[in-house]
Amino acid sequence: MNDTPRAIVLLSGGLDSATCLAIARDMGFECYALSVAYGQRHVAELSASRRVAEALGAREHRLARVELGQFGGSALTDASIPVPEGEEVSSGIPVTYVPARNTVMLSIALAWAEVLGANDIFVGVNAVDYSGYPDCRPDYIEAFERMANLATKRGVEGARLRIHAPLIALSKAEIITRGSALGVDYGLTVTCYQADDSGRACGRCEACRLRRAGFASAGIADPTAYQTLP
Repeated sequence: MNDTPRAIVLLSGGLDSATCLAIARDMGFECYALSVAYGQRHVAELSASRRVAEALGAREHRLARVELGQFGGSALTDASIPVPEGEEVSSGIPVTYVPARNTVMLSIALAWAEVLGANDIFVGVNAVDYSGYPDCRPDYIEAFERMANLATKRGVEGARLRIHAPLIALSKAEIITRGSALGVDYGLTVTCYQADDSGRACGRCEACRLRRAGFASAGIADPTAYQTLP
């Protein structure tokens, strides 16, 4: 019988989630990667998630679908809302925040975890280079974990469900350094808010800016394919 503990890893196909999968694997978990098509502007990151799951040896990779795009309210799901570029700074929470996205994704991961008998869920949220999103904070992760243990059969029957956010206190450079040490091929990942169909990054949005600065700060060559030179 295989006694290796199982974990669900939310895998967007971006830099952070790829690192998170590598960390979960390094911790000795049998990893089940979960990607979510939620109505995002492009599907390049979902293609990237398949590549990353295979490269990092996920036991299984599932794609769940939920149409958050029908509600709009975010530059990532509503084509009528432009993605901020360059040094544009918005007051408060930026327009790239997708309402309830992490809550929806973690809930889907929780459902799959119950079916698999997994007590651990990994998510690559970050509270350092995180654009001010409210669902990337430590308080949110702690609250979701409490809810998970109250709202599930496994939780009320004594299994301790844990939400792991191993990147939450790391800078982008620290994330890249950690992932590189664990063998992550960042050339497989897509982080851009408005990548083209081939997965090439725009080089202008905040996600591209943070990613590029992270590689520079880490002293590691940036393998990102850009549409134009940033």
